[in-house]
Amino acid sequence: MSNSVYVNRTLNLKRIRYIGLDMDHTLIRYNAHEFEKLSHQAIKEKLVKNRNYPAVILDLPFDYNLAIRGLVIDRQKGNTLKLNRHSAIRASHHGLKSIDFKTQQKIYKSTYIDLSDKQYLAVDTAFSISLATLFSQIIELKEAQPNLAVPDFATVADDVLHALDEAHRDGSLKETVKKDLKKYIIKDPELVAGLEKFKKHGKKIFIATNSDFHYTKLLLDYAINPFLKDHRTWLDLFEIVITSAQKPRFFFDDLKYLKVNPADGTMTNVDEKLVPGVYQGGSAQVFTKDLGLEGDEILYIGDHIYGDILRLKKDCGWRTAMVIEELADEVKGNKTAEPLNQEIDLLMKKKEPLEDEFTEIMTKKSDGVAANHQNSLDTLQKQITEIDAQISGLIKKQQVLYNQHWGQLMRAGNEESYFAYQVDRYACIYMAKLSDLLQLSPRTYFRAPRRPLSHEIL
Repeated sequence: MSNSVYVNRTLNLKRIRYIGLDMDHTLIRYNAHEFEKLSHQAIKEKLVKNRNYPAVILDLPFDYNLAIRGLVIDRQKGNTLKLNRHSAIRASHHGLKSIDFKTQQKIYKSTYIDLSDKQYLAVDTAFSISLATLFSQIIELKEAQPNLAVPDFATVADDVLHALDEAHRDGSLKETVKKDLKKYIIKDPELVAGLEKFKKHGKKIFIATNSDFHYTKLLLDYAINPFLKDHRTWLDLFEIVITSAQKPRFFFDDLKYLKVNPADGTMTNVDEKLVPGVYQGGSAQVFTKDLGLEGDEILYIGDHIYGDILRLKKDCGWRTAMVIEELADEVKGNKTAEPLNQEIDLLMKKKEPLEDEFTEIMTKKSDGVAANHQNSLDTLQKQITEIDAQISGLIKKQQVLYNQHWGQLMRAGNEESYFAYQVDRYACIYMAKLSDLLQLSPRTYFRAPRRPLSHEIL
């Protein structure tokens, strides 16, 4: 780690010539609570108006803490799941109620979730919190009032997803944001200063966003231009700006570029190599080729594990960085939880030899080579149960330091969460906000820590 930038793979910024940025939730920071509340309301209204859901769902309140990134919706069973790195279920809810371990085992047995199966829907972006929240609320309402005209679980999942997509597509969300930028967009002068510093050190900075030109221009005018010291406008700061990029297709498909006139938004075909300017569409392959770059000379930074990071890593060979806004609270919680973790570790060290002794006596008893040690077994079991109760109490105290319903973002119990596994696998570095990276030297050498294998841990 270096100044709140966390390293999965060694990365030398000296070698990076071009730094690419997603816009929404990366270059431009949103007030996530307010935007997801807006999104939650838009989905409800579209479900009632376009899909004949009962009007009572309009009264469902938005609660940002009901969901976290990395959850998985089981469309068939109406459950919301949290997975570990191996895709095993480590926590689950039906509606707003937690499913206890025994019931979860009965429902899923030892199922490892295959996310390519259409039964499952991944909640993998900052824009998906409202989706998972409303899905859970509607399932809760459906179970509490079975006579309501609410469709089956799978249809609810599909309808909520389609309503969210529609709200993004038809501009209803962005139109509201446009009318009150101060409410939804966070200005970050440090970020702009960092961009100018990196450019001064010879880094070319570009944007590749799925947002259209007019929305992109509005946000850049609002959040970038006021803080520029060395450039007149964002047009001078960014080498290339690619709008309506259609990520993840941008990273693997051969889409054509259109040149955008920033004065009026009109577009013309592109028949020559890319030069500095504003574009629509296009492909990463042409970008890399036209600019004479090697893949590992480009660092692309985004917030979407699939749309920005995973497909890019698989198809382009660019270096990758991920912005995880929730990470700031997670790290804060980790620091507060450290004394609790130490207590848990001490209790586990106390418990393990008791379990070993219990196992040894039971084995000898089963083999018929030991006398009756029932009193010893009873004593050991009582001691183990008492320690388990202490550990359970500490874990409950630990849980309230994170999301009250799902716990940590990056862990599922003692294991990595599936979301953390994806970040580890596909992001070279990660951080809570872009300015964490930009406050460092453009020549920073990020060294990946040596990770001991299980057999190397003493």
